[in-house]
Amino acid sequence: MFRLLIFAVLVLALGYGFSWLADRPGDLSLVWGGELYQTKLIVAAAILIALIAAAMVVWWFIRLIWTSPQSVTRYFRARKRDRGYQALSTGLIAAGAGNALLARKMAARTRGLIRADQEPLINLLEAQAALIEGKHDEARQKFELMANDPETRELGLRGLYLEAKRLGAHEAARQYAEKAADKAPYLPWAAQATMEYRSQAGDWDEAIKLLDQQKIARVIDKDTANRQRAVLLTARANDKLEGDPSGARDDALAALKLSPDFVPAALTAAKALFREDKVRKAASILEQVWKTGANPEIGKAYVRARSGDSVGDRLKRAERLESIRPNNVEALLITAKAALDARDFAKARAKAEAAARIDAREGAFLLLADIEEAETGDQGRVRHWMAQALRAPRDPAWVADGFISDKWLPLSPITSRLDAFEWKAPFGQLEGPVEEGTAVSVDAALRSLPPVREAVSATTATKSASPTVASPAAGASVIELEQIVTRPAPAASAAKFEPAKEPEPRPFFGGAPDDPGVKDPKFEPEPKTRLKLF
Repeated sequence: MFRLLIFAVLVLALGYGFSWLADRPGDLSLVWGGELYQTKLIVAAAILIALIAAAMVVWWFIRLIWTSPQSVTRYFRARKRDRGYQALSTGLIAAGAGNALLARKMAARTRGLIRADQEPLINLLEAQAALIEGKHDEARQKFELMANDPETRELGLRGLYLEAKRLGAHEAARQYAEKAADKAPYLPWAAQATMEYRSQAGDWDEAIKLLDQQKIARVIDKDTANRQRAVLLTARANDKLEGDPSGARDDALAALKLSPDFVPAALTAAKALFREDKVRKAASILEQVWKTGANPEIGKAYVRARSGDSVGDRLKRAERLESIRPNNVEALLITAKAALDARDFAKARAKAEAAARIDAREGAFLLLADIEEAETGDQGRVRHWMAQALRAPRDPAWVADGFISDKWLPLSPITSRLDAFEWKAPFGQLEGPVEEGTAVSVDAALRSLPPVREAVSATTATKSASPTVASPAAGASVIELEQIVTRPAPAASAAKFEPAKEPEPRPFFGGAPDDPGVKDPKFEPEPKTRLKLF
């Protein structure tokens, strides 16, 4: 565009010059060799311009002849280079597609057309072909060559890191990742791997330093950087909790500033404040996190904030949590547990049933079983609630990569991924309504709950433990097990041993052997209305 503009300006200048000369006619006289040459001024200008143009054409032709050998050499060299890059491109595509034979062929052709010191991608093509063929030693040699070249150092280090990971050489992989992270902290894979290795070793300071470098290089966004920094600070606070409570408190509070709803940071901060006898501040922190998201660990720490509190005081603290988040499953369950400890069975049962109606899950039914065990001791009702718990969805827990942990961890024990643990139901939740998890099933479970049975005395329990089944010839009826268990206990005065009475003889009415005789309704056996056990 700039050249076109210059050309237009020159054409306009020439036109303006010729028009200016045409408006000012005149003659040009030249005496040369004793001869007088005279012509018009505009003709003389045209001849001058034509001579200049002719000189330029002659100079271009002479220059073209003079530089023709170099031009021809450069042409063939460029053509050879283009063929080499075409072969290199075809080889890389073949390597990506898994065609090792074509990749090897194109690599050999590329080496014949382009020198390896001029194009380092030839080593990459040969390394990829070796990996496809399973020649890992050759591939590592190519990656080492690339690692020694400043232009391909990062690519070579990544290849060596992946090979070390494949062989299980974690120490070598760590060294390659740290070297790449030191040279180029903007590499996501190197920084992430180095951070994971430093976190596994418990070197939280170096991990935080590397995270800051990533944030400055803008490798990760601000929100992700704040979240990971909160995780690292919480992990460092957990390590300091026993020996340095004040340091643990500072790190946990700094993590809460970065991520206000981070439950592990709130728990660590509260524990550190409890050790410093700052119960009120710790309770305030727990209440703030409880408002953002109800977590049973927050509720448990809040209810048991003071070790010397009575069960009544704990119940009041649980009711305060419930008032902060009413109609919440976790709040109802915490209140029900506190009421159970306080022996307030009516309130415990009401809260547990309300929680089961909102979210019918395993913990709610297990709590109902505990309430039944403590209040009535009826094993039939306890087994009823246990059966409901077996069919109900599981309670949320700390889950990372399919691993369930009883406490939060900064790294996944499966993949060593940072901030992998989530508070959710294990193994996911089924989509759509689940028959066992609806409020209708809870109501049905309450309707099908067996009535409370009376206590069974020791004498009855001994008799029911070893029942005696009489033979049919003796005329004794079969006793059902259910009736033995539910039979009320005899009074203390009637607990004495009484000998069994002889059966009253049945009269014979003197008929013939084949005559059944007259049947007396008095001695007619009772109709069978139940099934026999044997």
